[in-house]
Amino acid sequence: MSSRGSSVVTGQQRPSAWYATPALLFFGLFALVPMVLVVYLSFTDWRGFGFPGLSGTDNWTRLVQDGEALDSLWLTLVFMVLSWVVQTPIALVIGVWAAGKQRNRAVLSTLFFLPLLLSTAAIALLWRSVLDTNFGVTQSLPLLDRFNFLGDTSIVVYTVVFVVSWQYIPFHTLLYQAATRGIPASLYEAATIDGAGRFKQFFSITLPLLRYTIVTSSVLMLVGSFTTFDTILILTGGGPGTATRVAPLYMYITGFSAYELGYASAIAVLLLVLGAVLSLVVTKATGFRDMQSEQEGV
Repeated sequence: MSSRGSSVVTGQQRPSAWYATPALLFFGLFALVPMVLVVYLSFTDWRGFGFPGLSGTDNWTRLVQDGEALDSLWLTLVFMVLSWVVQTPIALVIGVWAAGKQRNRAVLSTLFFLPLLLSTAAIALLWRSVLDTNFGVTQSLPLLDRFNFLGDTSIVVYTVVFVVSWQYIPFHTLLYQAATRGIPASLYEAATIDGAGRFKQFFSITLPLLRYTIVTSSVLMLVGSFTTFDTILILTGGGPGTATRVAPLYMYITGFSAYELGYASAIAVLLLVLGAVLSLVVTKATGFRDMQSEQEGV
């Protein structure tokens, strides 16, 4: 048996490969098969009726020349960056705080995590009502009553980022909370003896030891931005105009409003490739692949 702190794992410690069979079957049935089907449909002119006929690379040629599609991709990139910039520092700070032993922490944490219990549709309807220019709560609040959060093209993107962040920050906070609780208390005790304050302890101990959690949270956050469309669909419908028509929403409108499912499949494949590439780039750039676990293979 390996000694404590060693990453060497013997063959007897590793579980049998058969343990992965249910997960592989699940992944193949609900991930690989749909992906292969979407790739096939991206080379067809299928409109949702009858058997899809092959159209060669017409959909991909159209996608490269489609200005609306390129604009939606750029908007998706802006939305993705803004979401990461807003969510990561807030979730990190609250997660570290929630891992402590402050008074009333449990009660406040429970209230803070309530958005996790609400569905996306409920959250979008809630904020659409709150921000409504005629009957919304914001119209009775000083300073906020002068803004049209969902109808002004100059601020509606920030409104969507705020709502999506309000929805998902609690999830990422849970990741940081769990990771912070895994940091040995002896490190903080030694730092306190050396005279390090909380501020220095955070940047010298907490933040470096949370680097892999930051990578995991960032990958989930960035890749998730490529699939976020239901909240935007209910909140703004992609408007006003095309101010919030991100690529997933453009794909949805193309497929289920214009019934161009072959072309929508090409957009879906592009988003899939971009999401996979982004995940690999973030993982490679942050050295996440070099992480060693003391319980590797268990």
